[in-house]
Amino acid sequence: MLKHRSIYLYSSLAILTAGFAPAISSAQELNSQGWFKACSDQGKSKICNVQYQAVASTGQVVASINLAEITGEVERQVFQVTVPTDRRVPPGIEITIDEKTPTKIPYTFCTGAICAAETKLDAKLVAVLKGGSKMEIASVNFSGQKTPISVTLEGFPEAYDGPPIKQEELRAKQEELQKQLSDKAKTLAEKLQEAQDKAKESSN
Repeated sequence: MLKHRSIYLYSSLAILTAGFAPAISSAQELNSQGWFKACSDQGKSKICNVQYQAVASTGQVVASINLAEITGEVERQVFQVTVPTDRRVPPGIEITIDEKTPTKIPYTFCTGAICAAETKLDAKLVAVLKGGSKMEIASVNFSGQKTPISVTLEGFPEAYDGPPIKQEELRAKQEELQKQLSDKAKTLAEKLQEAQDKAKESSN
């Protein structure tokens, strides 16, 4: 039952953040639209989700943080972190707020694309996040390497306490991020081509 509800939650959150496909990514510059709240009716339930996504320049999501409150037919308050698949399961995900003692959260489930760790969302956790400046998310990949990702907590209190953004604003955020990623990909391709051209000239 827990796994069923967890996958239900992930599927519902994916609807709120449509346009980003979680996948494996190597270490590189990350992009984000910051913290924001989105609400949506899913059947007889309503989900309000305060979220943050770290996206690689390739468009791959390397970390997704969700503070979801579900009301209606399904009642849940959950803090969920997803990372790419091919993780070592026993270590779970390690969360560190500023210089505080790291907290380990076990994986709840893995699919072909992501592994998700969940814990109960309560007032104490929210207060710690509001009072922090950064959060580090660390998981262990299939090769046994620890892969930390740094997430800013700037803007979290405003997103959590403020109203949800409108769907058109959410779409605009997604389109803006996709444009940024497209521009960066184009710049990288131009630099690569330039390097290849120089290499050819030097070999002649």
